[in-house]
Amino acid sequence: GQMNAARSQFTTTLLRDGRVLVAGGGAGSDAVSSAEIYDPTTGKWSATGNMNTARSSHTAILLGNGKVLVMGGWIGDAVTPSAELYDPATGKWVATGDMNSRRTGHRAALLRDGKVLVSGGWTGNDDLASAEVYDPATGWWKITGDLNVARDSHTATLLSTGKVLV
Repeated sequence: GQMNAARSQFTTTLLRDGRVLVAGGGAGSDAVSSAEIYDPTTGKWSATGNMNTARSSHTAILLGNGKVLVMGGWIGDAVTPSAELYDPATGKWVATGDMNSRRTGHRAALLRDGKVLVSGGWTGNDDLASAEVYDPATGWWKITGDLNVARDSHTATLLSTGKVLV
């Protein structure tokens, strides 16, 4: 099947039930707030709730509680620190705490304790070496140690040791 909206620079997140959430992205030069779900059992797409913020080139990650954290990216002609959560049970989005830095091209890794490490990225002017951790229990971000080298569009992989390889 075809998606309901044309988009690029969006995120895809595999949900616990096997469906796939597609969120935001660009349509031409404008970011979109729409989101949709792909069901592989039927091969069909269905609309779900819109994000609170239209964004593209953002990052999304499935949390241990089944919700999806979407953060950063472009909103209009600026990079944002904002973040929001999608609840697959309700199809609704709610705002959560903003990151400490504006980021696009950043990467996220789900840590063993359920927190999310976000590293690097680009502010719209400069690459970032900074990293921060999101705590789903509080909805807040905490700055953590910097990367040795500023970078964007990298990867972040949780290793069996619990460390993250960037």
